[in-house]
Amino acid sequence: MRIDLRHLQAFQAVAEELHFRRAAERLHVAQPALSRTIQQLEESIGEVLLLRSNRRVELTEAGRAFLTGSKAVFERLDIAVELARKAGAGLNGQLSIGYTDFAISGELPSILDGVRKQQPEIRIELVYASTQQQLIDLKQGNIDFGLVTGPIQDQEFDSIAVQHDRFVAVLPQRHPLASQSEVLLEDLAHEPFVLGSMHSWTHFRRHLDALCVDAGFLPNVIQEAYNSEGVFGFVAANIGVSIYAECSSNISRKGVVLRPLRGIGRNIVTEVAWVKDTVTPIQQTFIDFLKQWRPSS
Repeated sequence: MRIDLRHLQAFQAVAEELHFRRAAERLHVAQPALSRTIQQLEESIGEVLLLRSNRRVELTEAGRAFLTGSKAVFERLDIAVELARKAGAGLNGQLSIGYTDFAISGELPSILDGVRKQQPEIRIELVYASTQQQLIDLKQGNIDFGLVTGPIQDQEFDSIAVQHDRFVAVLPQRHPLASQSEVLLEDLAHEPFVLGSMHSWTHFRRHLDALCVDAGFLPNVIQEAYNSEGVFGFVAANIGVSIYAECSSNISRKGVVLRPLRGIGRNIVTEVAWVKDTVTPIQQTFIDFLKQWRPSS
């Protein structure tokens, strides 16, 4: 016979009351039914748990050991119930969040710090990927949220803008324009450019190309890099100049200076995106957090 919670509850009541009548009253069952339940439990275990006489009930050594174990079962059950309730309310569990270089250089650290303080039982897995790859991962269910370069036009997604960056010029320290407080975009028209690769930086490159076309040129890209570290390293090596988001001021790189672009009204936005038709309770908790979160600056 399988031992179930009914047997454990019956045994625990008798073991604590050391009296069958009082235990039966506590459980709201008939005393004969309680006795049969204890007998079934002892037969299943193959040990006598309780010594019965007309005057008293005593626990055997096996009974004392089983009482300790049965209490642990109920404690674990209580924990499981609490975890289930918290998961149903979106208060615990794991979120997988994708991010770009702009996000980690900008507001992502503040977002992570804030959500961990507010919801410490939510575990967060971070996945570095390009905007294009994150959008694929979101649709495939590989990540819950993506911090991507926006705006996102796909109707499958909802999003919240969490970061707005001005465009800045990234120059070698010894570049003639580095001595100026601001740079005109047109002044970079004939410069060699170092940019993130078109494959990985598709969304940003589209913004940059549109910016440069408005200034009357297309950037002469002579070197591509996989990530920001590569871009800044190549600029420091005097291979070329670059244009980046203002959040790059949080990146310290010897041999590189940043200068605002004069007269540029556009900015680059980072959005938190998610698939809107499959929001789970824990995802909704993160969305609610983002709606009340404010940037650090």
